[in-house]
Amino acid sequence: HSLFAQDKLLSTFEKSEGKETGTYTETIAFYKQLAEKSPNISITKKGLTDSGLPLHLVILDLDKDFDLRKSHQKKKTVILINNGIHPGEPDGIEASKMLLRNYSEKAEKNELLDDVVIAVIPIYNIGGSLNRNEYTRANQNGPLSYGFRGNARNYDLNRDFIKADTKNTLSFYEIFHEVNPDIFIDTHVSNGADYQYTITHLATQHNKMGGDLGVFIEEQFTPQLEQIIKDKGSEITPYVNVFNTTPDQSGFSQFLDRPRYSTGYSTLFHSIGFMIETHMLKPFDERVHATYNFLESVVELADTHGSDIKQLRLKREAFFAAGNLHPVSWSIDKSVSKDITFKGYEGVKKESTVTGKMRLVYERDMPYTKTIPYYNTFKPEVEVQIPSAYIIPQGWYEVIEILKLNGAVFSRLQRDTTINVEAYRIDKFETSQSPYEGHYPHSNTMVEKEKREVDFKAGDYIFYTNQFAGRYLVEVLEPQASDSFFNWNYFDTILQQKEHFSPYVFEDEAYKILQENDALRIAFNDKKESDPNFEDNWYAQLDYIYKNSKYYEPAHMQYPVYRLVD
Repeated sequence: HSLFAQDKLLSTFEKSEGKETGTYTETIAFYKQLAEKSPNISITKKGLTDSGLPLHLVILDLDKDFDLRKSHQKKKTVILINNGIHPGEPDGIEASKMLLRNYSEKAEKNELLDDVVIAVIPIYNIGGSLNRNEYTRANQNGPLSYGFRGNARNYDLNRDFIKADTKNTLSFYEIFHEVNPDIFIDTHVSNGADYQYTITHLATQHNKMGGDLGVFIEEQFTPQLEQIIKDKGSEITPYVNVFNTTPDQSGFSQFLDRPRYSTGYSTLFHSIGFMIETHMLKPFDERVHATYNFLESVVELADTHGSDIKQLRLKREAFFAAGNLHPVSWSIDKSVSKDITFKGYEGVKKESTVTGKMRLVYERDMPYTKTIPYYNTFKPEVEVQIPSAYIIPQGWYEVIEILKLNGAVFSRLQRDTTINVEAYRIDKFETSQSPYEGHYPHSNTMVEKEKREVDFKAGDYIFYTNQFAGRYLVEVLEPQASDSFFNWNYFDTILQQKEHFSPYVFEDEAYKILQENDALRIAFNDKKESDPNFEDNWYAQLDYIYKNSKYYEPAHMQYPVYRLVD
C-alpha cells in the first residue's frame, strides 16, 4: 500500500504491516520524532488525566504559529481530531499519525493546509491505553493487542463530557476551548449489525445543531463528504444503530448524540462534529485506511468550505439570544424519513448450537443493495425560554468551577442584593435504579416556575447567556435538559428534607394553623373528601399542613439556580 513507504518515519502499524497498534509510549515518541523532523509540527503537554500522565496536543500548522487563537484570527479552519477515547478502538490513533506525517512532508498535501490547521489528541484515554490486553474486544478483528474501554478509574470517557467526573475531561475542556474547533472528529470502532461498509459516520444531529449550520451539515457537508470518501474507495453510510435485527427490516434511525457524548458536547459550542465508527469485523488495516480516507476527506472539505463554516458558526451563535425558545430535550420523529441506498448482508434466523434458541446470522455470501428508510429528523420534547442570565449562589462551587473551565464568562455581585427572578421548584423526576457511570442519574424531570424576590449575597455569580458559552449554560443549568447538572446529581442535596416535625407536638400547632388560615383549611378538607388514602393517613395530613406552613424549609426541592428574565 502507498502508505507503507520506507523512506520516512514509520508507525508501529506500518512496521507490523497493519497488524499492530502503537502503545502509548510509542505513539507519543512517534509524534516527538515527527516534530523534530518537521518544522510544521508541534507537540505540547496539557493537563493531567486520571492515569497521572498528561494529555498531549499535536498541531500541524504551515505558518508555524502553533497558536490556535492566532489561527482563528487569520480565518483559518481548525480541525480537532480526538483519538483513543476507547483505546480498544485504535484506528484513529494510527490514521492520525500517518495523516500528520504525510501532510507535513508532501508538497501536494501542503497546498490543502494554506487555510487549514489540524490539531490532534494522540490518545485521550491514557489509563485505558496502558491497560493493554488481547481479549476485551471480543468481537473485533485486530489489532493483536489494544487498550481497554474504561479509563484509570474505570469511567467511560465518552459519557463524561457534561458530568466531568474525571481529570481527563477537565483537561479536555482546556484543549477544546484553546482549539475552538470548527470541525471536531472523534474516532471509534463500532459494535452492532453486519454490513458491507468498513466505515460509518455519526454527524452532529442537524435539528439539534439548528439554524443554517444544521441545514449545511445535512444538505451540503455530509453528502459531499460521503461522495469524496466513496471516490477514495471507502464507501460510507450513517452509523447503523440496531440491535439483534437487520437494518433493512424497518430501516434505522440516527443515534442522538446527547451532550454527554463528545460530538453532543461540541454542538453546544457550534462545532460541526463527526463520530466515526469503523466496523469491528473488517480487518484492522482496512479500518485504519478507511479512517485515514475520512480524515483526509474532511481536510479537503475544510479547505473548500472553511470560510462558510466560520460564518455559519458566528450566525448560529448570534441567533442564540435571550427570549428565544431553545429545545433542551429531543425525540425521534418517526413520521419523517429519507430513503438511503444501503449495502448489507441478508440476515436469517437459525437454531443456536449453544442455547437451542433462534439466533441471527448474517450471510456474507448473500450481499444486497436496497433502498431503506433512514430516520434522522428529531423534534423538541422540552423547550425553555432562554433567560438573560443565571444567578448561582457561590456555595455551589463545584458547578461554578465546571462552568468556568468551559469558558463561561461571569460577574459577581458586589453587595448583598434582593433580586426579582424566576425560580424553579423540582416537581417530579425519576431516578435510575441501577448505577450508570458512577451516578444514579435523574430523568423526566418536571419543574414548577414562579417569579419572586430572592436574597443573594455579595460574591454570588451571574452568568449572562449573551456569550459564546450561552448554549452550554442553558443545556447544563436547565433542570429539564437531558444532560443537565440536575439530572447528573449535582443538586441532590436539595431533594432531601433537612428539618421535620414531631407529630405529638405539631398536632396542636396544626390545629391552630387551620383555625387561622381559611384557604388552607378549605383545601385540606377538600383533599380529605376527594382522596380516601389521604383521609386514612393521619401522618400525611399533618405533613400536608406542615408543608403549607411557615415552618416548612424553603430549600427543600428549591432548585438553587435562578433565572434573570427581561
